Amino acid sequence: MTLRLAFSLFVMITSSVQASVDTALQQLPKGSRASLFVHSLSSGKTLLNHNSEQMIPPASTQKLVTALAAKLLLTDNYQFKTSLQRDGSDVVINFSGDPTLTEQNLSQLLQQAKQSGLHSIKGNLWLNDSVFTGYERGVGWPWDIMGIGYSAPSSAITLNQNAVMASIYTESNGKTRVHVPQHQSIEVNTSAISVSKSEKKSQFCDLELLTSPNNHYHLSGCLQQRSTPLPLKFAVQNTFLYSKHVVQRLLTDHNIQLEGDILQGVPTADFQPSESPLATHQSEPLSLLIKTMLKESNNLYADNITKTLGHIYYQQAGSFSNGTAAIKAILLQQANIDIELAVLADGSGLSRNNKMTAQQLSTVLSYIYRHNSELNLLDALPTSGVDGTLKYRASMRKAPILNAITAKSGSLFGSYNMAGFVNTKKGEILLFIQLIADYHPVKKLDNAPPVQSPIERFERDFYQSMINDTL
Repeated sequence: MTLRLAFSLFVMITSSVQASVDTALQQLPKGSRASLFVHSLSSGKTLLNHNSEQMIPPASTQKLVTALAAKLLLTDNYQFKTSLQRDGSDVVINFSGDPTLTEQNLSQLLQQAKQSGLHSIKGNLWLNDSVFTGYERGVGWPWDIMGIGYSAPSSAITLNQNAVMASIYTESNGKTRVHVPQHQSIEVNTSAISVSKSEKKSQFCDLELLTSPNNHYHLSGCLQQRSTPLPLKFAVQNTFLYSKHVVQRLLTDHNIQLEGDILQGVPTADFQPSESPLATHQSEPLSLLIKTMLKESNNLYADNITKTLGHIYYQQAGSFSNGTAAIKAILLQQANIDIELAVLADGSGLSRNNKMTAQQLSTVLSYIYRHNSELNLLDALPTSGVDGTLKYRASMRKAPILNAITAKSGSLFGSYNMAGFVNTKKGEILLFIQLIADYHPVKKLDNAPPVQSPIERFERDFYQSMINDTL
């Protein structure tokens, strides 16, 4: 083949790829930014590199980075441990930031302790949260989502995922009422009104939530009339106060007398958790926690794991600051992955301050793929149209995309991201990154016929071009 012919073929292939990309990008609203990267793991060739060095909020695709660092440092068998011990006349519950700890687990802990002789507490009961320090919410988390369940605070004292289920009803008199399970130690009231669809639109009215530090919640604004209650999930605002009320109730249930108070922290400055506590509860192993974190995109799991990385790597109380620093150091030292220039404010991707490039994410994905026999992370990713966060994604429910993609999704206001792997019809495996930012489509009119959204059309064209080997 002559040099001129080879160059001509290269130009033709490049033009074809660009035309395919342009067709997909034309589906997005004006003003949108796109960073795309596609690499063939079968041939080793990069098939698409479109703005892959732009810094864009990764959203929940960042959980891939957190998962890899956790696997490398903690290993699959790591378990969070919650223990109960005596300290003189006091008793201490040592919390570990276990994101799976439930009220039932805590009840079983107290039952174990009672069987070991704990029938009364002459002093105080301490809820030890010293394993973490600093903010319980990442810098850059929007203020208006602080009361919503998916932004539950990342705290050493984590119980019932630091969230409470409730529901709101619309009534015929134009008012609303809220139901909270009786045993839950939060208070919710509502002044929201019940309105018709047209009234809601004309009054520019939405359901709004205000929170207070004592776990009180107030709903205002308006809610469109409904025949069924609207499920709600409130993020706990004060993790100590919430857990204190739960512990008080459990002490009564187990007939354990407490003469002192329930306090936050540790009895003395030199207190150390006992190596032979009265009772211990351990979480499931990290391998299962990471699977839940990735399949369901659980923010609390990711952020508590991040703080745990900071705690163990730096041998100090974990925080968002040292946790994200630990992630970068672990990836560089153990995987030779340099993401020093990435901006990480948390481990979940919830913060708007997080910034990564498609190139940075691709190095993480490539390592995950090449070392899957040790990491076993591919099975933890959602599959298109099958499970996890991709089960009901509009662009993935039909062939040929159905069951052809394994990836982690990520979305924030104006961001629609995806990072993972595609199986093509020719049997190739493609690594791909999709980072879409500043996505703000025009709202459709109420009476307009249903149509595919711009992001759905873009993803359909982009994914099909990879699957069909037309990229």
